[in-house]
Amino acid sequence: MIKPLIKFYPWPKNRAQHYITQGYWINEPLTHILSQRCASDPTATALICGDRQLSYQALDDLSTHLAHRISAQGIGKGDTALVQLPNTAEFYIVFFALLKIGVVPLNALYSHRQHELRSFCQQIKPQLLIVSATHEVFKDDDFINELHATDLSPQLVLTLNDAANTASKYRLETWIAASDMVDADDAHPVLYSPTPADEVAFFQLSGGSTGTPKLIPRTHNDYYYSVRASADICRLDTDTRLLCALPAPHNFMMSSPGALGVLYAGGTVVMAPDPEPLKCFSIIARYGVTMASLVPSAVVAWIEQAPKHAAQLKTLQLIQVGGANFSETLARKVPIVFGCALQQVFGMAEGLVNYTRLDDADEQIFTSQGRPISPDDEVIIVDEQGNPVPEGEVGMLTTRGPYTFCGYYQSPEHNANAFDKNGYYASGDLVQRTPEGNLRVVGRVKDQINRGGEKIASEEIENLILAHPDVLNAALIAITDPRLGEKSCLYIISRDPNIKASTLRRYLLNTGIAQYKIPDRFKFIESMPLTAVGKTDKKALRTLQLL
Repeated sequence: MIKPLIKFYPWPKNRAQHYITQGYWINEPLTHILSQRCASDPTATALICGDRQLSYQALDDLSTHLAHRISAQGIGKGDTALVQLPNTAEFYIVFFALLKIGVVPLNALYSHRQHELRSFCQQIKPQLLIVSATHEVFKDDDFINELHATDLSPQLVLTLNDAANTASKYRLETWIAASDMVDADDAHPVLYSPTPADEVAFFQLSGGSTGTPKLIPRTHNDYYYSVRASADICRLDTDTRLLCALPAPHNFMMSSPGALGVLYAGGTVVMAPDPEPLKCFSIIARYGVTMASLVPSAVVAWIEQAPKHAAQLKTLQLIQVGGANFSETLARKVPIVFGCALQQVFGMAEGLVNYTRLDDADEQIFTSQGRPISPDDEVIIVDEQGNPVPEGEVGMLTTRGPYTFCGYYQSPEHNANAFDKNGYYASGDLVQRTPEGNLRVVGRVKDQINRGGEKIASEEIENLILAHPDVLNAALIAITDPRLGEKSCLYIISRDPNIKASTLRRYLLNTGIAQYKIPDRFKFIESMPLTAVGKTDKKALRTLQLL
């Protein structure tokens, strides 16, 4: 029986045809990234994961082994998979295996737990579950048994790092390394059959910091264009060695240019379990890493440790920073501390990605988050009424383009608010455009504090206080106030345990900002709570206010 493909909101026909005519969409599946490298240089190293090194041919062969075994279970086009794996080579083996047989994966972050995983299962009803037994949820079978007791029961469960097969699940390593595969020439018809290039390849997760993430359908055409264009902008080549320390499923780490961009260019992806500085510095030195992609909180930690380990970082040529606004003060430190170039990245899993270019003037690199990938990325900055703001003024970002999606999966009510009548997606970011055409991120609409009618963009204050030599990290949140509606509270991580709020208040006043922007409260903490993708978790900070 032929199963229906995943339903999604397609691009209007006239725009889709334009993207094909312009060469953005080339009607090739994402598996082409791997097959074209195997054709040109199959023995080159694709992945380094601890002591393991996989060539492009090995990555292709292992993903084919796994694809055979899964498709032999009757799982293929029209089916979905929920995948939750740590930063290991198996993540990419699984990803390409599922693409090869047209199974649409949703890659959960490793920090997700029962609440999020249950929601994902409810949304996509996966026929296949691929997880790690080292994760706290899957150290026993309780959650899997819960799924089996409902209509969410997956047909097949594969587990990484499990001791042995059980009645309810099988070892992923065994299925990947299987030696009893049929010859490729005798493969049954469903193998090597990705979904059509203009259909859904996989799901990504929205980056919101509140509620369960919404699902973003990404097609082969739109995502492959983003990968190819990103690899070109970042000047990747066969000598590129990218450190994958952020969560592998995150859009930044997948395609901006991420692992897929590096694989497309014939380079090497070097895995790290997380961005902890000393572990990463050791990996950089051991494998000659040339490029690292980090979020600002990780950069702060790296800057603290780098002067003592400079010898380990000599091969670094480029540090990308994205995932959140990066202060000018910290940006200017990167080339000084690390002796390499900085590239700022501002993107979203929904589509639009901006880069500072490698040959941009320093001022653009240090003070903006870049400009869009494509000439056909349409960006309109609007006010609260949806009208374009004067050039250079702060407003809300709306966009559409050849790799920006047209609707969240099965979310008609949310889509009605997220898109305007012309198909422009409202990202929730407050931005301004520089004279050079770069975007500068000022904050988020929801991070705007309304203090008695006066609006305060949180990130403006955060950037100012980060310039103080004793401030390592900062986050400004709104707190309720019976008189003004909202006041502001600034959470601070400081180098100096004796620093006082009055000192920082005076520092901010001396910058010349309006009095109403001075935080009403200052709170000093030892570590900043983070979301699953490494952004400051302001929801958690607001919860602290209630304790």
